[in-house]
Amino acid sequence: MPFKSHARLLALTFSLALIAGCSSTGGTQDGTTDGSRSGTDSSDAGTGQVSSSGVGTTGDRASQQADGRIPEVRTIYFDFDSDTIKSQYEPVLTAHARYLRSNGDARVVLQGHTDERGTREYNMALGERRAGSVSRFLEVQGVSPSQVEVVSYGEERPAVQGHDEEAYAENRRVVFDY
Repeated sequence: MPFKSHARLLALTFSLALIAGCSSTGGTQDGTTDGSRSGTDSSDAGTGQVSSSGVGTTGDRASQQADGRIPEVRTIYFDFDSDTIKSQYEPVLTAHARYLRSNGDARVVLQGHTDERGTREYNMALGERRAGSVSRFLEVQGVSPSQVEVVSYGEERPAVQGHDEEAYAENRRVVFDY
C-alpha cells in the first residue's frame, strides 16, 4: 500500500512540474498577456459561461463547490491550435476532480470542441486531444478513469456563430457534461 501512495504522489508531482514547465509566459494570439480579450466581460452574453479570461470568477466559483454539488463552471477554453490547459482553469478542474472523487457513481463526458479553422479531420483530433488533456488532469487528481468519457465534436457544434477571433475563442473549449 505505501508504494501505491508514493507512486501516486510522484505522478502528481511530475504532472504539476510538467504543466508548470510547459506553461507559456508570452502573450496570446490577440496580443494580451492574461488570456482576456479586450472589450468583453467574464461571461458570454446569453450563455452564462465563463469566458477565456475567467478573471475573478473562475477560481471563486470553483472553490465554493466543497459542498458536494457539481461545480458551476463547466467550460474551459484553449488557445489556438493548442491542447494545453491554461493555469487559470486549474482551480475549475480541481473542483471537478474533487466532486468526482467524492461521488464515485458520478460520470462525466468531456466534450472537446474547436473553431472552424483547419480540416474536419484535424479538428476532430484536436478536440479529442483537448478533452484527453482534461481527462489526464482529472486522473492525476485521483479521479477513476471509469468515471470519464472523452468525446470530440471538432468544429461541428460551435457555441458562437461567427468568423472572427472572438467567436473562434469561444468555440475552442472542453465542456463537462454530467
